[in-house]
Amino acid sequence: MTWLLVIAGAMVGAPLRYLTDRAVQARHDTAFPWGTFAVNVAASLVLGLVAGAVSAGAASPRVASLVGTGLCGSLSTYSTFSYETLRLAETGSRTLALLNVVGSVFAAVAAAALGVALSRAIWG
Repeated sequence: MTWLLVIAGAMVGAPLRYLTDRAVQARHDTAFPWGTFAVNVAASLVLGLVAGAVSAGAASPRVASLVGTGLCGSLSTYSTFSYETLRLAETGSRTLALLNVVGSVFAAVAAAALGVALSRAIWG
């Protein structure tokens, strides 16, 4: 049963990632991968919210499977982040590549921490 929840979440997360990435990137005329950055940070925030809610007893492990593993797992994209960082470095944008690595990791961890903190503030 759990695997069906993961699949259902992924069926929403994957197209949402693609559409969000394209919409965000279309608004920025730069080599920096803002679309991937945005979906990874958003997925980290949502995952933090879900993890906090589950640990507070406000959400079930099924919600964690559906939203956390399925939706957030397919919304975020480590492979695209890696490829885009490599592409930046190979095309001479090493500063942007470094900013992408440091900024993405920092922002994603901060977003997850914020999500957990918000969940704890809401559900104790």
